[in-house]
Amino acid sequence: MAELMWTEKYRPRSLEEMVNQEHVVPRLKSMLKNTDIPHLLFAGPPGTGKTAAILAFARDLYGEERYRENCLELNASDSRGIDVIRTDVKNFARTLSLGEVPFKILILDEADSMTSEAQHALRRTMERFSRTCRFCLICNYSSRIIQPIQSRCALFRFTPLRRNDMADRLRYIANEEELDVEERGIEAILEIAGGDMREAINTLQTATAIGEKITYDSVYNVVGSVKPTEAADMVELALDGRFIQSREKLSRLLIDGGFSGTDILKQIHSFVLGSRLEEEWKVKLTEKIGEADYRIVSGADEEIQLSALLANFALIGSEAGKGRNR
Repeated sequence: MAELMWTEKYRPRSLEEMVNQEHVVPRLKSMLKNTDIPHLLFAGPPGTGKTAAILAFARDLYGEERYRENCLELNASDSRGIDVIRTDVKNFARTLSLGEVPFKILILDEADSMTSEAQHALRRTMERFSRTCRFCLICNYSSRIIQPIQSRCALFRFTPLRRNDMADRLRYIANEEELDVEERGIEAILEIAGGDMREAINTLQTATAIGEKITYDSVYNVVGSVKPTEAADMVELALDGRFIQSREKLSRLLIDGGFSGTDILKQIHSFVLGSRLEEEWKVKLTEKIGEADYRIVSGADEEIQLSALLANFALIGSEAGKGRNR
């Protein structure tokens, strides 16, 4: 059998292994003590441990041998319609659990992608089979879940993982897999992941394909993302009034590097917000970035819009003069 993806292989197997979610894990642990469990609603950004938490919870509740029999995981983005609620969900919810725990757990991942009709059908199913089944809805945006379902669930809000916790987990995986990873390589992975632990682990696993020491440059090369230093150099040239040189760097990124305009724009945005420019110039630059992003998303030519953005940066840089404090 093929080796598991690392996101599955290194997923927490118990609530005791969960970190960073101080407002979630203690509440789940208290529910385990007396099995007094309502329907659950997990909401938060991607890669923050929502699915891992409920699976770890199920393992602690039923035991390693029984949890698969009493726990069903469905991805609602694949099964958005009302028919799935009337068939798969209802058939699982109506049957009795195996073991001492008097109910089963049905996990609906990406529940915020379900249609309104399906959610209303789910609400009726949750009411009818509450004795034999507990539902755990997982979503990125709880506001997209209809209010009748929200009122029937205990809401748990997950927050982005702390950078140092993510770094510790990556070091642990690197040690387990006997990888040669530089600290700058881990920094690159964290920059790319942006608080998403799943993406961070996937990026680390992808970086191992190069068969070499994992460094800052190798990580960006293997994932095909724009290096922050390249975007920073391009913006600095524009702000210094050297528009043509800045434009040449842009062309190399678009044509030679094959990067998308959106990827370049995100790095420009990150650089501006993290720079030492005075706030009023950050405001002006961010406004121009927003305009360029809207036009690119609307279908305008990426090269022309990014060139126009650099031209605006050159004009703003000239206007700023000594006001810039980089």
